[in-house]
Amino acid sequence: MQSDARKKTLNPSAYLALVEALTAIFWNKKPFQTYVRAMLKDHSELLPRLDFTVTKREVSGQLVDLLRANETRYLDLTVALMLDIAAMETFPNLVSQVDADDMVAKATVAVAELKRWTAKQREVIEEHEEHAATIAQSAKKAQDGRAFAQAHDGLKQRFMGMYAAADPHKRGTDFEGFINELFALYDMEPRASYVMEYEQIDGAFAFDTDHYVLEAKWWKDRIGRRELDVFKANIERKGKNTLGLYISMNGFTTDAVAVYSFSTPFITLDGVDFMAVLDQRIRLDELIRRKKRHASETGRCSLPVADILSEGD
Repeated sequence: MQSDARKKTLNPSAYLALVEALTAIFWNKKPFQTYVRAMLKDHSELLPRLDFTVTKREVSGQLVDLLRANETRYLDLTVALMLDIAAMETFPNLVSQVDADDMVAKATVAVAELKRWTAKQREVIEEHEEHAATIAQSAKKAQDGRAFAQAHDGLKQRFMGMYAAADPHKRGTDFEGFINELFALYDMEPRASYVMEYEQIDGAFAFDTDHYVLEAKWWKDRIGRRELDVFKANIERKGKNTLGLYISMNGFTTDAVAVYSFSTPFITLDGVDFMAVLDQRIRLDELIRRKKRHASETGRCSLPVADILSEGD
């Protein structure tokens, strides 16, 4: 007599549907590989047995063969893959391709077929669904973490490229877009530059229930007291809960920092701060949080990132 574990196996057609769907939901190899690695986070022993240099279909076939060969051990993982893919309604990697409509249509059909097989295998699925959900959630966190790190790396490369730019005007324009993307990465709701009746603001963002106006300069010289005085006046014309962030890639003059060392409505960031963030030695949100707290406690607009990092040593 066969055991219950032996009886409750997945239909081979369900495995085939998984191969087709996994192959269809991505076009580029990099996001495909990122997704597979994230889903296999708790079964890393499978990764060396996958050859990511071959086609997506071949890798999908290799993976499914491994899952089928040891079904008892990997059934939770198989169910997690099936349920996660069967629940997909959008395909971000496909919509950016030239033949997006055709690719999305094929992916939709493949996912629907996999969904049909998950429904037919309901008894096996239900037995493993709770654990499968845990696997999928863990994989999403790992995938999000990798995507966050990759976005950071991309922004760092852009930042270093701006340093080498020969045209100051173009660098200034690129810098504005760079700041918006970096702040968006941290969910700070950045707003690009805008013009009011008597002034121009480089940008704005929201963080920790506070609203900030933003000024950003990449000048050859350091920012002096006159520029900070103008910025302070702009902030004070806004709502009472508005704060300011002044970014100067080449820093600030000593007298400017000294004037705003007793009371300040703004905090400052410089190029050293940006490199610490882009090197992922400190998160941008944590850096701004610490600088704001320091300003609230001391009245000083400036807090070198080296002082913050040294506290953790």
